[in-house]
Amino acid sequence: MGRSTFEGPVLAGDNRFGPQRDVGGVLLTQYAFLDFSKTTPGTAGYAGGSSVFVTPNNIPNNIATIWTPQSGSYSTSGPTVATVPTADAAGTIYRGVSFLLPASSYLKSVEVDYIATPTDAATLTPNTIAYYCSNQFVTSATGAVYASIASNSASTVGRTTASFTATQYANAQSTLQDVQNIQPGNQPTWFSQVVITAAMTGNSVGSPTSGKLAFIISYVQADTNIGNSSTYPYGNFD
Repeated sequence: MGRSTFEGPVLAGDNRFGPQRDVGGVLLTQYAFLDFSKTTPGTAGYAGGSSVFVTPNNIPNNIATIWTPQSGSYSTSGPTVATVPTADAAGTIYRGVSFLLPASSYLKSVEVDYIATPTDAATLTPNTIAYYCSNQFVTSATGAVYASIASNSASTVGRTTASFTATQYANAQSTLQDVQNIQPGNQPTWFSQVVITAAMTGNSVGSPTSGKLAFIISYVQADTNIGNSSTYPYGNFD
């Protein structure tokens, strides 16, 4: 199967220029599948562990670096690594995924596929998994910058779509410039960091040891170089 990768927003339509320009942004997705029986980084379905989230952009899943959000504040030293997710403890288990998106993307939806019940050797309670979507690791809905799911309604197979508060919806219209990709002296570029945290209730020892979840985010990369009515579409740069 062929693959094409490139930088810049994806625009599609019939007419590139003029008053009848009809191009639109393409809906993009990023997807992470977590199999909690997989504990080795770099293997398909790797689900992380205590204090370890995963990134699906290093295929197969690998250990994620979660950055401290800079919110567009330039630093000559680049981004800094954030505090790692909270370690497993009795009654509280955190697992999750870190996605990197083009800055200022429109975040359309956040979905969780509940494929198989997460379990451990003792007391994991799958119907009390809550999901928080933010620009960093958070442990409550109040820290969920982008979206949240209060809890699974049942421990059965199914897809749940996150809801947005008014503030979260406004943030989702234009994801933040969180991570600076730069070497000292070079022109900075920016990424949006989107972290989905699954907050589980259960035993702290070896938890969870089985179960499967998938996380899907859908977004449109903004065309930030569109110009205006007097200077565009007279340039041929798209």
